Amino acid sequence: MQIFNKENIIKSGKAAVKAESDAISGLIEYVDDSFANVVQKIAESTGRVILTGIGKSANIGMKIVASLNSTGTPAIFMHAADAIHGDLGIVQKDDIVICISKSGNTPEIKVLIPLIKNNGNLLVAIVSDMDSFLAKSADFVLRATVPNEACSNNLVPTSSTTAQLVIGDALMVALLEAKGFTKEDFAKFHPGGSIGKKLYLKVEDIYILNESPSVHPEADIKKIISEITGKRLGATAVVDKDGNLLGIITDGDLRRMLENFSSDFFDVTAKDIMNVSPKTVQKDELAVNALSLIRKNNITQVVVTENRKYLGIVHLHDLMREGIV
Repeated sequence: MQIFNKENIIKSGKAAVKAESDAISGLIEYVDDSFANVVQKIAESTGRVILTGIGKSANIGMKIVASLNSTGTPAIFMHAADAIHGDLGIVQKDDIVICISKSGNTPEIKVLIPLIKNNGNLLVAIVSDMDSFLAKSADFVLRATVPNEACSNNLVPTSSTTAQLVIGDALMVALLEAKGFTKEDFAKFHPGGSIGKKLYLKVEDIYILNESPSVHPEADIKKIISEITGKRLGATAVVDKDGNLLGIITDGDLRRMLENFSSDFFDVTAKDIMNVSPKTVQKDELAVNALSLIRKNNITQVVVTENRKYLGIVHLHDLMREGIV
């Protein structure tokens, strides 16, 4: 039994990364007319994309299915072994089947392929061996040939499965661009995640959940402190009688006032200490833009306005609670 020291472990890890990196770089030559034809066929299809495979290739197929579904291409995974024992009914007449296999010659693949062909479905292969049963039977081949696996024995699926994954990702990216898939479309499929929220959550979805602290310019220090403390947003807006924003007073402004103000403390009014140039956002702005403004200016809240009218405040904690920070 070989005992690895730290130097040998690092060497082995780097060798594996290098092997897989070299394998991926070689795939560029295989992104050709066949690849373009497959993208076009899927983009024009009224059916779904069915991914199938066995072993580690099946795991890659499930990931490709997830990527396609998340970017607007309906896809389903069908395990090759289960397909020949009843699950073949998943495949409908307009579906396009993509079969993933390194060798292209496994027993399950050899049984499954004629059944798919007899059903009249378009068959796409992601395969390494171009002389295999799968490669010769497919309507289109997306070549995923690698020189060697990353393991020292050239046995464990490593470079080959990485290559399959990369081809699948390339297919997904080309499809979303061909379909004009936008970030707004992406948000529709990811409403619960932080990525989706960054693309659809707006300021107006957040500020309405808060109270809207405000005082008039002549408000005394007691009223200012009461409004900031009671509404728990660390600030209060200063507005005129028509509700137009004049400025903002934060708890930091109060602390600085206590340190620097020379007159009688109780003679202070809102107009004496307010910041007349508060950072503001419109209510229909994306919440992530409000976050950007907060970070850029090293502040903890921004004022929400519409045509100079004061609407409310969005605090950094609101954005953290929504998970977009």
